[in-house]
Amino acid sequence: MKPTLTTSASDPFAALKMMTQVFDGQVAGFVSPPEITGIGAEFDPVPAEVPENVGLIVESSGSTGRPKRIEISLGALMASATASAKFLGGHGQWLLALPANYIAGANVLFRSVAADTQPVILNSRLPFSAEGFLNSVSLMQGTKRYTSLVPAQLDRLAAKTQDAAVIAALRSFDAILVGGQLPNSAAMELLKSHDVKLIESYGMAETSGGCVYDGEALEGVTLEIIDGRVAVSGPVLANGLGEKFLSSDLGEIVSGRLKISGRADRIIISGGKKVSLDDVEVQVAAQVGIKEVIAVAVDSEWGQSVGLVLAVTEGFDESELHSVLLGPAKPALVIQLGQVPRLISGKPDYQAAKALLAD
Repeated sequence: MKPTLTTSASDPFAALKMMTQVFDGQVAGFVSPPEITGIGAEFDPVPAEVPENVGLIVESSGSTGRPKRIEISLGALMASATASAKFLGGHGQWLLALPANYIAGANVLFRSVAADTQPVILNSRLPFSAEGFLNSVSLMQGTKRYTSLVPAQLDRLAAKTQDAAVIAALRSFDAILVGGQLPNSAAMELLKSHDVKLIESYGMAETSGGCVYDGEALEGVTLEIIDGRVAVSGPVLANGLGEKFLSSDLGEIVSGRLKISGRADRIIISGGKKVSLDDVEVQVAAQVGIKEVIAVAVDSEWGQSVGLVLAVTEGFDESELHSVLLGPAKPALVIQLGQVPRLISGKPDYQAAKALLAD
């Protein structure tokens, strides 16, 4: 058996120190959720000891349901870090811009230890902003520079493309991994047109984080499509999954590259017809005046219908939605907020959105 060590995501420096012990095989690490307005988060403690094959215990984001704890071996973490570095062209210095209690943030710390480099840590106690990002980037000294962002963070940076300092900071990275959910294609294209090196990352805690970069499986990873769903196998899989992990993501492999179309649990039946909530979000996000959007299922006379939680800007016209979203995709409920609810990971909080619409 191996002892466990718990640190809080509110203290990423302690989490980094813990990760060195995880890397050395001394402990199994667990990063607990960060404090909220100075109050420690409530969480179920991990066991005092776990089997030797556990390196890290992480929780899934819980964006579509209750979070679950996943045990990842040191070997899987190393396989992921090694394959990532090979794809990117070598180890480098990382900027931590995500909470360390989720796999993407934990990977930044683990890969920093594996690379023997000091990561720069963005102040996660403050809301993510272009200004805070710039301040953190100015502290980076590595010859190779990487960071990992979620789409909501990328959108905020994309909104600052008129700022030469923001573009220069983004260009200074050898790669910016974007994952956690399908990114805003307009933001991706805009930043790429400014020569920002973006890589769309696909993966989850069960695969030790991103295991597919720009549709290409990392070394050692094998992809299959089983009944429309993405299946992953390889040395990056978490403990207890067997030789293959069947995800809830829908996709296809086109010319050897994985293309994700949405999640199987984000398909609803409205009036006897299937509607992809992910497709609805893409269509709505493309409309003028839409800053953020979350689409969820709401109960209706048709069984289920689309409900929208929107953050909008000047120029938004709700009537335009009803000319874009037709038939079963037509929203039954629409509410507007200053910003849509998100988890601390930056992912949309679908459960909170459903609760808002239910009220």
